[in-house]
Amino acid sequence: MIERLCQIPGRNPGRTILALTVLMTLAYSAGVVLLPKRDGRIVVGDTSHYYVYLRSTVFDHDLNFQNDYIRLYGLNGTEPGTKWVYEPTATGHVRNMMSIGPPLVWAPMFLLVTAGVAIARLFGSTLPLDGFGAPFQASVGLAGVVAAGIGVWLTYRLCARFFDRTVAIWSTLTVWLASSAVYYSVIAPGYSHSSSMLVVSAFFLAWASSLDDQKTFRYARLGALVGLCALVRWQDAVFLVVPLVDAVWQAAEDRRTRPVGRTLSDFAARMTACGVAALVAFSPQVLVWQVLYGQWLAMPQGSGWMQWASPHVVKVLFSDWHGLFTWTPVLLLAVAGLAWLWPRAPRLTAGLAAAFLASLYANGAVIEWWAGEAYGARRFVSCYPIFVLGLAAVAERFYRPLVRQAAVGAVFITLNGLLLLQYQTFMHGLRTVAAYPNGFYGLVVARFEVPFRLLEWWIHR
Repeated sequence: MIERLCQIPGRNPGRTILALTVLMTLAYSAGVVLLPKRDGRIVVGDTSHYYVYLRSTVFDHDLNFQNDYIRLYGLNGTEPGTKWVYEPTATGHVRNMMSIGPPLVWAPMFLLVTAGVAIARLFGSTLPLDGFGAPFQASVGLAGVVAAGIGVWLTYRLCARFFDRTVAIWSTLTVWLASSAVYYSVIAPGYSHSSSMLVVSAFFLAWASSLDDQKTFRYARLGALVGLCALVRWQDAVFLVVPLVDAVWQAAEDRRTRPVGRTLSDFAARMTACGVAALVAFSPQVLVWQVLYGQWLAMPQGSGWMQWASPHVVKVLFSDWHGLFTWTPVLLLAVAGLAWLWPRAPRLTAGLAAAFLASLYANGAVIEWWAGEAYGARRFVSCYPIFVLGLAAVAERFYRPLVRQAAVGAVFITLNGLLLLQYQTFMHGLRTVAAYPNGFYGLVVARFEVPFRLLEWWIHR
């Protein structure tokens, strides 16, 4: 009986991912309705800055965000910490420290809602057609849930190219549900990470599916996909290292049978095509920076935001303050799994390892390496496909029996679910019930106590 249940995801991987995506869509919708914010807003935190790109472009036809921020935040000009809303940049605009990629991913859903509201108004609805109402704000979260679900499906397809369906689906689901990815798929899908899962998964699938194709056009296609990844999250420009490693690998092979000059010219052509395509795909962000700041390249957070000479690598991985492996230990197993992936697919592994190390360096170099208030090391959600392939290699090597594989996945998913409950309980103000995940007690022990304390609180409230 247990083994039959474990076989269901492998028999119907697409339906399994679709079912989970639908459940997350319902859960997000229920949260919007049942747990509204005090000020009535749905887009909060970083999502607000992504959202104003979309609302201002569609309804105001400009990139002047002052009225958007004033309306969203309910400002009157006297609130502390909001001076930046009233201080124009060199071009007379309000700064925006976020990328424009996520709004582009959300645009179809947002426009669909806009059309729906417009039609409803023809039949007597009084909902304002201004882009601020609840349906407009909720649309970006729903689009984020869908984007994450599609990204998971693409990653499963990637993994299934190298492993059997059962190993592929269980690895895909385990990393999704036992890491920070689940939080940004259903609780905070309006952040950029859900959109990143979509574009990054598309890039790695396109790359791994065409390793035997070394034509220049293929490198242009990969460069364009990296440009889209960077458009969603600027840091993901580091994934250019993947086609670079691929081109170097091919050059080493070509050197055995071709003259040095031909080998170098082919290498140069491939990387030039890749770089140019990446710049073209990234150009919308460059144009926005020119409008907002009068510069083609900008670091809105300030020149000191990146500390390239002193990355906090150890802290990013092992600190109890949002460390990658301390908050999500399954990812330690996944990264270690790249060692067992090497014999099966050395070229693939070299690209994946280079991508992870580049991401580690970039994430560690940020002065705020813990990523602000976050569920775990959220910036590594961009490495989701890498983790899935690494975990699949471990699963195939060490716990191949289906029931054992499902049991290991269930353990990590449960541990993450308990931590997620603890985190959300704390963040919703029940701080006598749940400790923040920090220190040995808060990060290791507290999650097992929170369900019982929540029950006790509910009984005596």
